[in-house]
Amino acid sequence: MEYEFQRNTLTGSFVAEFGMGQEAFGFWFVEELGECLEKYEAVCQGIAKLQLNQLKHWRMVGKALSIELDGEEVRVFANELDSDEDVELEDALSLYDGESEAFCGLADFHVVLQNWREFIDDGF
Repeated sequence: MEYEFQRNTLTGSFVAEFGMGQEAFGFWFVEELGECLEKYEAVCQGIAKLQLNQLKHWRMVGKALSIELDGEEVRVFANELDSDEDVELEDALSLYDGESEAFCGLADFHVVLQNWREFIDDGF
């Protein structure tokens, strides 16, 4: 999984850039997780329970993006993708898949999650 964390020198905001096809993870880290320690801890607790087989699935619904975890895989997706409504967009207006949904392994995600927290903590 290719990614890079940066700090915008003009605004001071955090930026997470992920490789092609996994851009949704970058949006999720910045827009949904951000600097919130409580959300970070909730995701870490979800991962721990999955690894101990105390849960089969774990989900956190965000404002625009949600995350689902199981014992092997992580899915980040735009909330519109999970809607029961059958929304049709013109081809020109449809979202690029990498921006609306992405997958990775649970172990890889856990490493990225820890690196994000370290990056955020070092940024202050």
